[in-house]
Amino acid sequence: MEIITTAQAIGMIIAGALTLMMYSFLYRDNVFYKFGEHLYVGVSVGYLVNIEWWNVLYPQFVVPFYYQQNYILIFPALLGVMMLMRFIRQIAWMSRTPMAFVIGIGSGLAIPAVLNANILEQLYSTVIQLWITPVEPSTFLWWWGTLGLWIVFLGVLSVLFYFYFSIEHKGIVGKLGTVGIWFIMISFGASFGYTVMARVSLLIGRVQFLIYKVPDAFKTLVGLGT
Repeated sequence: MEIITTAQAIGMIIAGALTLMMYSFLYRDNVFYKFGEHLYVGVSVGYLVNIEWWNVLYPQFVVPFYYQQNYILIFPALLGVMMLMRFIRQIAWMSRTPMAFVIGIGSGLAIPAVLNANILEQLYSTVIQLWITPVEPSTFLWWWGTLGLWIVFLGVLSVLFYFYFSIEHKGIVGKLGTVGIWFIMISFGASFGYTVMARVSLLIGRVQFLIYKVPDAFKTLVGLGT
């Protein structure tokens, strides 16, 4: 059995109790679930505030402004304070200016990156190579890899035709659009299955923690007590 210290045992027991509180919502809404929910939100906010202070505000504003006399930083600091005015109804309009800066700068940085990563690179990878250079043409993997590249190309082309509404979906265009629907549904199904399996994996991890770790923590405390 893994050696567990007293502090670790107490922490595991608390974590197990909080886990049961959160899963008690499966039965119905109750005071234990509300306590765990509020505690989780409060601890998360406190942790994020601490991270923001030591990783962002202190090294990027306090140190340059106070110790290095970089007074130009007063302007972004004022914009940050103005964003907090959103919580005061009488002067909530002041938050629009920093919000405009954030949206404008964020859009300017994100749009080229998204276009390059999600459109240009994807288009390049889809069209540039429709077959695998054969090392051993008789092998099954070469044929299977080439078939996979053509399936991806057909899927991209058919989905684009499905969303192309400038011409009526009849004939070959309509058939390609129908194939595109199948590819879309397969994609949605795979994404949903991946999400479900990820959540099930988290559940398995918590169940294993409750079954194996928490009893060991109790044994450690009882052993110390005796």
